[in-house]
Amino acid sequence: MGANAQTAVPVFTAGQVLTAVQQTQINTGVPVFATTVTRDAAFGGAGEKTLAEGQFAYLEDSNTTQYYDGSAWQSVATTSAVVQVKSVTKTSTFTTTSTSFTDLTDLTLSITPTSASNKVLCFYSVIASGNSTTNMGSLNLVRSATAISQADAAGSRSVASSIIPEVTAALVGQVSNSFLDSPATTSATTYKLQIKTNIAGTIYVNRTQTDTDNVAFGRGTSSLTIMEVTP
Repeated sequence: MGANAQTAVPVFTAGQVLTAVQQTQINTGVPVFATTVTRDAAFGGAGEKTLAEGQFAYLEDSNTTQYYDGSAWQSVATTSAVVQVKSVTKTSTFTTTSTSFTDLTDLTLSITPTSASNKVLCFYSVIASGNSTTNMGSLNLVRSATAISQADAAGSRSVASSIIPEVTAALVGQVSNSFLDSPATTSATTYKLQIKTNIAGTIYVNRTQTDTDNVAFGRGTSSLTIMEVTP
């Protein structure tokens, strides 16, 4: 914890002599807490202030100022702002022959929103292709166990966040997309990418189908980025 962080918001009594530490905490103006956990534990205990509408707090881990609206903590912002950013890049190759969605290794992130009213803006870019010109694949953006950013269902067509193109053996496609999600939680939330082949065949990530040791057959990287943003 930082020098100003505290774990309680005491209620002072008439005639009480305050310590130097208590005076310093008062001088910060807004109570400072290391995390949402220490914030929530600081109110309502013996000799502590009761949490009520209008209370302010500053969180060190996310560098955000919040206020309590009577039922939940909300982030203070006059305009939309980025609260925190998480990003991961996959540099290794990946292949799958599964016709069911499977996790795309290394492209998983966890984020703990500071307010249940905040959104999570997701970006991904994946280098991938189906084998030869006979197969396409599907890519899903998933929050926890729920696929998000989904196309409308239509007949027997595969429904997903993105479609992986079919290309010749020496080529790949780059699949990119973005989605503004509303997780409505302040609990740790996982975002990840899942992939599958639509019919019998192979899907390749970060490489061509051929992938021989030749300068003509290059490799690339794929990435997932998530941002907590205020409404």
